Amino acid sequence: MQEPFSVLFSLGNFWAHHDGLHNHILKKIPATYSMRPYYVWLARIGMASWFFSAVFHTRDFRVTEELDYFAAGASVLYGMYYTVVRVFRLDRVSKMGVRKSWTGTCVGLYLAHVGYLKGVGWDYGYNMGANVAVGVVQNVLWTWFSVRRYNREGKGWMVWPGLVMVIPSSTVSVELFLATGMTPGL
Repeated sequence: MQEPFSVLFSLGNFWAHHDGLHNHILKKIPATYSMRPYYVWLARIGMASWFFSAVFHTRDFRVTEELDYFAAGASVLYGMYYTVVRVFRLDRVSKMGVRKSWTGTCVGLYLAHVGYLKGVGWDYGYNMGANVAVGVVQNVLWTWFSVRRYNREGKGWMVWPGLVMVIPSSTVSVELFLATGMTPGL
């Protein structure tokens, strides 16, 4: 095992997604709730992403690296997909046409991303930039959504989606800082 702590943290994140899916989403959210399938897929894609992260950090081969990057990219892009569905309520039957277009757009973006990395060149900078850009869009949408709801209804708990995005954004910022070697004295 090349990076035991990275494997351990990846498995911990896998477990958190697994626990969330099986002990919260599937048990507590009614099957009739229109957003439930999106929550289920968010958890499953997250689980796949953290599984492939653990595999990659166990042994770094070209195939394990690609699976890690492609699963992480799918997780980030699905997060944005889900965010747009939730923020703009594309889960509603009346918005099926818009949802289908949004789904096709996201599938196309993901395939183009993977195609670029596999066909044009394995570009770490491009991959990181694409994932950060998608993450920033997602964070902006959740912040806008939270502020708008809070201003409209005045309930403090409505700011949580925006505030919760601060934690992953902060950890990604630290990871980018460390990955780019901009750490003085290390």
